[in-house]
Amino acid sequence: MMDEPTPAEPTQPIQMLYRGGTLVFEGISRDVAQSVSMLSWDERTLQYRAPAYRYRPIFTELRHRGLQIDDQARRYGTIDFNAQFTPRPHQSEALAAWISAGQRGTVEMPTGAGKTILAMMAMAQVKRSTLVVVPTIDLLQQWERVIQGCYGGAVGILGGGQHDIQQVTVTTYDSAAIHIERLGDRFGLVIFDECHHLPAPQYQFIAMSSLAPFRLGLSATVQRPDGKESVVYNLVGPLVYEGKIREMSATTLAPYEVITIQITMNSDEQEAYDTARKTYTNFIKSQGIRMDQKDGWIEFIKRSARSSDGRKAMKAYWLQKRLAQAAAAKVSKTWDILQRHRGQRILIFTDDNQMAYRIGREFLVPVLTHKTKLVERKRILATFRQGTQTVISTSKVLNEGVDVPEASIGVVLSGSGAVREHVQRLGRILRHQEGKTAILYELVAKGTSEHYVNQRRKQHDAYEGPSASATTRW
Repeated sequence: MMDEPTPAEPTQPIQMLYRGGTLVFEGISRDVAQSVSMLSWDERTLQYRAPAYRYRPIFTELRHRGLQIDDQARRYGTIDFNAQFTPRPHQSEALAAWISAGQRGTVEMPTGAGKTILAMMAMAQVKRSTLVVVPTIDLLQQWERVIQGCYGGAVGILGGGQHDIQQVTVTTYDSAAIHIERLGDRFGLVIFDECHHLPAPQYQFIAMSSLAPFRLGLSATVQRPDGKESVVYNLVGPLVYEGKIREMSATTLAPYEVITIQITMNSDEQEAYDTARKTYTNFIKSQGIRMDQKDGWIEFIKRSARSSDGRKAMKAYWLQKRLAQAAAAKVSKTWDILQRHRGQRILIFTDDNQMAYRIGREFLVPVLTHKTKLVERKRILATFRQGTQTVISTSKVLNEGVDVPEASIGVVLSGSGAVREHVQRLGRILRHQEGKTAILYELVAKGTSEHYVNQRRKQHDAYEGPSASATTRW
C-alpha cells in the first residue's frame, strides 16, 4: 500500500476539482485532510476525495482555516432572474425560513399552496444556475411553463427524449440519475420537487453527486412510512417550514370536507371476502407474523413463497382486497355522487387500473392511468379544464404532480393507508377558486380491512378541526 502524500508547502494552494460526482483535492496536507469530515484517501487514484454534496461545508472549513483554495470544481454561474412576485404570507414565511437556514432546506406545503412559485422566489434570491428535478414528464412540462413565464432566459430540458442543458434546466429524477456525474458541477441551486422520492438509492445519487451549495426540497408530505425522510434532510437540508392544510383552508386553499361513506357488500361478495380473509389470517397467525410491525409485510411475502399454504394465503390476500375495493355498491354509490354534483369537476380515484377502467365503462368517462399515452392525457386534461368533460377516472397517475385547479369533488373508491396518498388526492381538489368548497368522499366497504386503511389515512392534520371529516351511510 502506498503512503499518503507528505504535507504540502504552506504557500501551495489546495486544488479542488470535480470528478465524476465527487470532489478531488490536490496539494492538501495529510493533517488537514484527515481532520476534514467525509474527506478520505482514495487508494485507486492516490488522491483525497469527498462526496460532491460536501462542497460547501468543506470549502467553508478550509477558508476559515486561512488556507488558499484553487476552486476548479464549480462550473455554475449567475443568472439574470429579476421576476417580481407578490407572495402570499406563507410563501414569504417559507422563503425567510429557508434563507435563515443558509438557503438549504426542505419545505412542506400542501398541493395548491404555491410551492412552484416559492421555488421561483428562491431562484430570484440566489441568482445561480438552477437544476429542477421532478418525478414525471407531466411535471417537467408544467415546471418548464411556469419558469418560462418568470425567467427571461432559455429553459433546458433533460428527459422525455430531450437533452438540452441550459443555465436553468428541468429534469426528471430518472434522467438526472443517469447524467448527474457529468452535470453535478454546473448548477449552484438544485430544487427537488416531490422530494420524498429522493431516499430511493438511485435518486440519492443525484443529491450526493451535485456540489450545489444551495438546495430546496419541496413536498406535500416529506414523511415516509420507512422513516427515510432523514435522508432528505441530510442531502437537501432540514425541514425549515411546514404548512398545514387545515390552517390554509379557506384562505390559501379552498374550504373542504372529507366525508366517509360506509357501503355494504352484497351477500356473494361478503361470503367470498370472509372465506379469503380467513385463509389469509389463519396463515399469518400460524406463522406468528405481525402485520402491524414494520417488517410484517416483507415477512409475509417470504413465508408465503415457501409452501402451498403460503401461496394460497397470498392469493387469498389479494382476492379479499380486490373484493373490498371493487364492491358493486361502490359503483352505485359513485353514481349517486355524480348525480348529486352534476356539472362540477369530479376526480374518481382507485387503487388499480382495473377498477379505473370499470368506472370508465360504467359511466362513459375518460380514464387516466400510467398506460395513457401523453397525447391522450393532454387531451383529457384539456377538456376537463375547459369543462366539456367534467369527470375523470384515474388510478394513481393524478396522485402527484398534475395541476387540475378546476376540480372540486374527489371520490376515493380505494387506496392505500399511506397518509401521503390521502394528502395528495385531497390536494388535487383544494386549489383556491372564488366560491369553491371542495369535498372528498371516501367509500369504505363496511366490515372489511378497508376500515383500518381508512383509519390510518386519518393520521394527518387534514382531518383535524370542525367539519374536517364526517361519516355517513346515505
